[in-house]
Amino acid sequence: MLDIDRILSDTPGVMGTLFFDSAGSSLPPLPVLDAVIGHLRLEAQVGGYRAAEVAGERLAGVKQSIARLIGAAPEDVALLDSAGRAWNEFFSAVPFERGDRILTCRADYPSNAINALKAHKTLGVSVEVVPSDQHGRIDLGALAAMLDERVRLVSLVEVPTNSGLVNPVREVVELAHAHGALVLHDACQSAGQLPVDVAESGVDAASFTGRKWLRGPRGTGFLYVNPKTTAGLEPRVLGTFTTAWTGPDEYEVAKDATRFEQWEGNIAGFLGLGAAVDYLLDIGVDEASAAVRASARLLREGLAQVPGARVWDLGDDLCGIVTFSLDGADSVSVAGELAKHTVSCHYSRRTSAQHDMAAKGLMDVVRLSPHYFNIASEIDAVLELVADIAKAA
Repeated sequence: MLDIDRILSDTPGVMGTLFFDSAGSSLPPLPVLDAVIGHLRLEAQVGGYRAAEVAGERLAGVKQSIARLIGAAPEDVALLDSAGRAWNEFFSAVPFERGDRILTCRADYPSNAINALKAHKTLGVSVEVVPSDQHGRIDLGALAAMLDERVRLVSLVEVPTNSGLVNPVREVVELAHAHGALVLHDACQSAGQLPVDVAESGVDAASFTGRKWLRGPRGTGFLYVNPKTTAGLEPRVLGTFTTAWTGPDEYEVAKDATRFEQWEGNIAGFLGLGAAVDYLLDIGVDEASAAVRASARLLREGLAQVPGARVWDLGDDLCGIVTFSLDGADSVSVAGELAKHTVSCHYSRRTSAQHDMAAKGLMDVVRLSPHYFNIASEIDAVLELVADIAKAA
């Protein structure tokens, strides 16, 4: 069971606000603040190079903690500045050829979709969206029918930005690998609110962010690469940190995941990311996930009782993202009204999820994303505010 008193004491950001935006950028706990600020102070005293040397062992420990969290080996983890960077570093390393096919899902992220479309325009690959089933998840039967030897990559978003949907990962991997296709798992909304085990799922790569459910600093992310299937891939851009200039006309790329890293990096941020991962491991991934889902379930049940409110999360296995709309009010305005009453939440527009929002006939939705530090009285307060806004709409 979670020690909620300790968690609230460690989360100064909960004071004076109703924070329901962990799917955007969550509230870091005190150990994260201490790690980031402490390293910045050290840099101010001895300079960035010396500070990095002093922090070398702790920085190596960040990858070890991440590896524990996602079921990987530390050498298969690359530290980067965002989930988007992580996804694109791997995607751009795949040697696509004209005639190759990329399969995506209806829950695709805009940055992923845009870069896939760029590959279509510049490399001559086709980009095809796998339909969803009646529960909103990627349709495994449709995926099986679409797979053939020309499919080079399946891009799978486990949890979208605009819904509480959870896509199946292991099942997609099994189908894709049977046809020799790689699977790139977008887990930016997964880690921190759902258990992630890359060894169990068998994905070829997975991208993550620090700022969302992991409660780490902005400007941090990481990439997992499966050495069994991706050892021969070279990043689009090689850095001096991961590539040795072995002779005037020769270079050697790192054999492990560090080949996707760059020399320059936010050391303070990475140490904060490690502190965030350690914090989650300490309180328990399963316990945190259960608390997140329970709070989201209470929100959905409460919203269903608000006249004029409609919840848009599909599926029988929902996570911590809760999306809804109110009759007679655009979602941006609803989020703005909630903000006037100290509620931190967000909204998703169609431009953030073209395939899914169009299929639902929506232009925007309000997004509430409770974390394990949210308590029942806060949920009640948010529901009361939504009901008041609905009456005025």
